[in-house]
Amino acid sequence: MNRFFAVLFAAFFLTVVVSSPAEATSRKSSEGTKAASGKVKTSKSVKPSKKTVVASSGKGAGKQKRRAAVQAAAPARPSFGQLAGLHATSDPLDLKSSVALVMDQDTREVLFSKNDGAVLPIASLTKLMTGLIIAEARLPMNEMIVITQDDVDTEKGSRSRLKVGAELSRGELMHLSLMSSENRAAHALGRTYPGGMSAFVALMNSRAQSLGMKDTRYVEPTGLSSKNQSSAKDLATLVAAAYMEPQLRELSTSPGHAVEVANRTLQFNNTNRLVHNPSWDIGLQKTGYISEAGQCLVMQAKVAGRKLIMVFLDSSGRYTRLADAERVRRWVESRSIVGVDSRQVSS
Repeated sequence: MNRFFAVLFAAFFLTVVVSSPAEATSRKSSEGTKAASGKVKTSKSVKPSKKTVVASSGKGAGKQKRRAAVQAAAPARPSFGQLAGLHATSDPLDLKSSVALVMDQDTREVLFSKNDGAVLPIASLTKLMTGLIIAEARLPMNEMIVITQDDVDTEKGSRSRLKVGAELSRGELMHLSLMSSENRAAHALGRTYPGGMSAFVALMNSRAQSLGMKDTRYVEPTGLSSKNQSSAKDLATLVAAAYMEPQLRELSTSPGHAVEVANRTLQFNNTNRLVHNPSWDIGLQKTGYISEAGQCLVMQAKVAGRKLIMVFLDSSGRYTRLADAERVRRWVESRSIVGVDSRQVSS
């Protein structure tokens, strides 16, 4: 009987405390979103709960199964875009992203837009600005940096394969940050920047302003905070600026990379499956996800002979951002085949 009540109490407790994976789950409610129609205020932030400890056998295995069942039954936390009603916007391509923008990189012609002025959390798309600041600073890429406790995520409790004490070069941290969205790598880049983290974040915001990104604000370099926010228009500007740095093009589109850490070889892979697809010619990319932001993706890619910048924000579903990119590519290619002039499609 005592065991029954203990299990019942654990199940009730876990409906409140739900752990979150690396680039994924947010345990914070939104603080406010400015959509195209104006600001949409939501509830204040809630402090993240403690991590769930996973056991592998015996009684621990039983608890793990019960915990997994409770997590599977727990409703998904709505994104800022969902709270703002942006998913009610329809579009001719039936995209699952509530915000989208497709622009010709050379002419700046907008081919497709959907809620492109909405200001939303951008998750790990933040790391593109992090990489831009590091690249433009021309800091030594071979300088060794040690992962410290300060780099451990206290925002979402996400996991990392880079243990405290691991030593990697700045170049390797850049690679893992842009390619596999490694949070501790991105945080270490900001922490070790001349002047420290506060100077780095200030420079992120200053660079955004210099690029004309009026809707953008950064509070940290990883994207784990929902206070890092931007619009599709601003992110298209960031992609264009980042594309000018060869290092960012190379590292963000790298399919995979192995690093030596404490006599072990760790293999990291790209978070964007499209870089493995021969049908795509991708020049630069970055993915992102926290529950407040939904699934996000920005890319520079050549489609039908044109260099395009694509932005997809607040997509619902694990692979829907990639499917949206495929829809846009087929749409652009079909218009090119039939000789249709590119005219703006907006929602």
